[in-house]
Amino acid sequence: MVRFLLNTMFNALGLWVVTLLIPAVKLAPYGGDSFWTRVGSFLVVAAIFGFVHAVIGPIIKVLSAPLYILTFGLIHLVINGALLLFVAWLSQLIGSPIFSIDGFNSEGLAISSLGWAILASVILYVVSYIGRTIFKKAYGR
Repeated sequence: MVRFLLNTMFNALGLWVVTLLIPAVKLAPYGGDSFWTRVGSFLVVAAIFGFVHAVIGPIIKVLSAPLYILTFGLIHLVINGALLLFVAWLSQLIGSPIFSIDGFNSEGLAISSLGWAILASVILYVVSYIGRTIFKKAYGR
């Protein structure tokens, strides 16, 4: 459970960096525009992202094993981008959406194309990896 919470925290940090660096990716927080609602919205989206990667990610990776061989692993970028788009779609099902794709809603994280989603997933992975590495060196977990 602690590992999931730490990964959620680092994914939320990665999502924040993604929204700063990529103009096509935006986040509209739940319940207003205060600091804590924005932080809470990032944590909710990061938890959804972690759950999708933990449950659906391995299934898709096993099913796409031949594509991993044919593309020397580059299909991993496309799969992660598609999973991020799936997270955007899932976030619309839980009520007031944080995510929207191609302008589905006026609120949310809008990813205008799969290309932007792939770039966002790469940045998200790099930031999360750096955060986890620093935490492991500092606390030995």
